[in-house]
Amino acid sequence: MIKMQIIGNLGKDCVVNTVNGKNVINFNVAHTEKYKDSQGNNQEKTTWVDCAWWTDRTAVAQYLTKGKQVYVEGQPEARSFQRNDGTPGSSLSLRVRDLQLLGGRGDSGGSSMSASSNTAASVTSSVPSASDITEPVDDLPF
Repeated sequence: MIKMQIIGNLGKDCVVNTVNGKNVINFNVAHTEKYKDSQGNNQEKTTWVDCAWWTDRTAVAQYLTKGKQVYVEGQPEARSFQRNDGTPGSSLSLRVRDLQLLGGRGDSGGSSMSASSNTAASVTSSVPSASDITEPVDDLPF
């Protein structure tokens, strides 16, 4: 099995469909890589991945909106095709097994949501910072 992991932003709101009685959430993720070319010029390359998540947990769809940053993991599929003008094209798609919401534009970054095909979705709050802990440091449990 080949596994692919992507961290990127959703390009548009997701779409929930029913195919042969099963629910699928379709969305696309853009990953932008920034680098310097051989002349030292800043460059950007964006890779788009079409994602299909076959799940009954469609309640998470309300959170899959344009601009949200997500982590997705699953099995990749690449295909080649010929465009209408005769030029060759290719696409990259992913059959999603695990999904985690990382945030997005306008988010405070205080919470995240993770879900997978095997477990229920859960919302977790942020971990307290060191300044929030009021226990004495010298009371070690051993």
